[in-house]
Amino acid sequence: MGAKRTWWLVAGLLAASAVLYAALYAAFLDRGADIAFYTLLDIAFIPISALILTLLIGRLLEQREKAALLNKLNMVIGAFFGETGRDLIDRLVEFDTDVAGISAQMRFTGAWSAADFEEARRRLVGHEHAISLQGRDLEPLRDYLIGQRAFLLRLLENQTLLEHAAFTDMLWAVFHLTDELAARQNLSAMPPADLRHVELDMARAYGRLLAEWLRYVQHLGDKYPYLFSFAVRTNPFDPEADIEVTG
Repeated sequence: MGAKRTWWLVAGLLAASAVLYAALYAAFLDRGADIAFYTLLDIAFIPISALILTLLIGRLLEQREKAALLNKLNMVIGAFFGETGRDLIDRLVEFDTDVAGISAQMRFTGAWSAADFEEARRRLVGHEHAISLQGRDLEPLRDYLIGQRAFLLRLLENQTLLEHAAFTDMLWAVFHLTDELAARQNLSAMPPADLRHVELDMARAYGRLLAEWLRYVQHLGDKYPYLFSFAVRTNPFDPEADIEVTG
């Protein structure tokens, strides 16, 4: 039905144009050559006009598609941090022996600019986090990660995430840490070299997880101030953070 209406519209416009040109020629018979010239001039401009419209409309559609994709992507990332990511940060922080050393990059506030978030992410990804497993019980973390594996796999199946290489890279780092812990039968008796190997795997996942959390928190600050406020009041890297609103 829509296609029929379109064809009727096209036919009506062409008919109207023909009638107007016929009336123009009839009214100005002595200017026929001029009318023909300007008619051809208008026709010659049609390809240029079509090109301009195509580029303009294409750019607008591309921007709209990118905005829609980004919105879907942030919804998926929000589901990850709501279901697993935020809890995983709390669990990995327990193995960080130098939390104070990265607190400056993690104590975000409403006054932070986009440049502040970008600089903090850059520092976190490149930082050699002081992860120590010596004397720590790894079984609760291993069991937690194994329990979250099905959810993480479903995330990787989401085609939207293919547009976000950094987030996908973080998921793979978490998966690798899960596999390393799950493959060992006795986590309390690892030799020093093996212990160091797992520490490096955990540091990799930890740094990427924090960087992506900051990216998500920045998005909350731009779009959802009330969720950003909650993130600020529950920030594990801010010793002054308090869930209760006092002012």
